Amino acid sequence: MAASAAPPTLWSVYELARFRKLDALSLIVLAGILLSLSAVLFGGSARLMMVRENLFTVPIGLAFLISAVTSRPLIYDLAAAVIARESSERLAFFETVRQRPQVMHGLRVMTAVWGFGLVAQGVLLGWMAWTWPIERYLLLSPIIGYGILGALAAWTYIYRQSLARVARGAK
Repeated sequence: MAASAAPPTLWSVYELARFRKLDALSLIVLAGILLSLSAVLFGGSARLMMVRENLFTVPIGLAFLISAVTSRPLIYDLAAAVIARESSERLAFFETVRQRPQVMHGLRVMTAVWGFGLVAQGVLLGWMAWTWPIERYLLLSPIIGYGILGALAAWTYIYRQSLARVARGAK
C-alpha cells in the first residue's frame, strides 16, 4: 500500500515544480492512501481491515462538502486538472465560463452531490463491514461500492451535459 503512494506523490511534485500548482486528483488519491495507511495502526482483525478499506471515503467526502460552499469547490479543481492536460484553450474557456453564476452553482451542486455520495458510501460500507457476515460483505461490498461510484459518475455526466448546454447558450 505504501508503494501505491509513490505515483500520485511523484505526479504532485512534478506538477508543483512545473506549473507551481498541485494536482487535485493526485492529492485526493494520495490522501486516501495515507488515511488507509494510518488506519493500519488500529490493528489487523478481519472486521477492522474491512472497515478501514472504506475509511478514506468519509473524510474525502467531507472535504468535498466543505469545499462546496467555498469559492473553489473541489470539482472545479478536478475538472481544471483534467482539462489542463487536454488543452490550454479549453482550460481558458473553462476559466471564463466558471465565472458565470449558473456554472459556479453547477460546480457547487456537483461537489455537494459527490460529497454526500462519498460520505454515504463510506458510512454504508463501514456499517456493512462491521455488522454483516464477512462472506456477505466480501461478496456484496464491491458491487455496492462500485455501484455508488457508477451512479455518481453517470449523474455527473448527465448533469455536466446540462451545464455545457447552459454555458454554450450564455455565450
